Amino acid sequence: MINTKLPYALILGASLLTAVLFGQDGVIEKWYPRRVPLNVEFVGDQACAECHQKMVASHALGGMGRAAESVAESKVLTANPTLVFRAGTYSFEIQRRGRESFYTVTDGKEKISLPILYAFGQGKAGQTYVLQYDGAFYEGKVSFFRELGGLDFTIGQARTVPDSLKQAVGRRLSEEEAFNCFSCHSTGGARERQIRLDKLTPGVRCEACHGPGAQHVRAIKEGEPGARLIFNPGRLSPDELTQKFCASCHQAIDDFSLPRTAEIKNVRFQPYRIFQSKCYSDDRRISCTACHDPHQPVKHDDTAYDAKCLACHAAKGQAAAQGLAVGCRVGTRDCVSCHMPKVAVADAHFKFTDHYIRVVKTAEKFPN
Repeated sequence: MINTKLPYALILGASLLTAVLFGQDGVIEKWYPRRVPLNVEFVGDQACAECHQKMVASHALGGMGRAAESVAESKVLTANPTLVFRAGTYSFEIQRRGRESFYTVTDGKEKISLPILYAFGQGKAGQTYVLQYDGAFYEGKVSFFRELGGLDFTIGQARTVPDSLKQAVGRRLSEEEAFNCFSCHSTGGARERQIRLDKLTPGVRCEACHGPGAQHVRAIKEGEPGARLIFNPGRLSPDELTQKFCASCHQAIDDFSLPRTAEIKNVRFQPYRIFQSKCYSDDRRISCTACHDPHQPVKHDDTAYDAKCLACHAAKGQAAAQGLAVGCRVGTRDCVSCHMPKVAVADAHFKFTDHYIRVVKTAEKFPN
């Protein structure tokens, strides 16, 4: 149901509860990216950049900062002013017009043409388009894939000819699905059972993970202590950071049924995969931020992660003397290239790094 008092406000059921705790004097005790209270106001990245300029700038270039783009600023849509695709009798076209892009599908007799609302995904693997049609949010039937340089069926949607023109538009999102999409791809737009497009900033920005910054900024400007007035995920235990905080968007088995049934496609869900690892069960210091700095773009050079592995794994004699784990008998370089292989997901036209850290055996079946 649409709340007419709040522009573009989509109201969800009471099952999606807020789990944010504010202590005395505005101290943020708990904060989760997907559970933003309705009355919270964000100050925006520009306020953060007054003190953290380099960090804000580097974060904006990474995958989280570009998890969603406005249509006007979408690099994929700007670089590809005309994209076409055909499935049976249905023709799809994404056409650039000024600073807008329009998603059009036709069966040769009738057509539906809609302005793209937001572009989800940075375009590293691809980009999916969110539409509004018939009073609901839709995930476009086709998406852009970088490997193809063009369109194909959106991953997760049926790779078959649609039964109707309306079905060809894409998948109608339930209220909860729409909330999850916007809460993980944007900042401030999904708030306590509502989608507020008037409050939305594309991408996962500073306050999506650190919480509202107004009191923190005010305290710092007044020369007062402000560290406890902003949430630092580094305060969380490695377990809570990985299994609840990061996994709230990157998906864990407790929150989503898909990983149990998606087989090879579940390689996309990094927290779920790392939970399988003996490394994780043996040493809970391992967390997402043990290897990745969320303020920096992901490093794609395998050797960049060697130091992380060798910090815990050493030669047999050295390991026994220092209380470390025994290292690899094959080598000490490019560890992740063997123990975290890249796995191709055909529907995604992309190879994902498998975060199930293990000794990979030749010709083994993908471990689900």
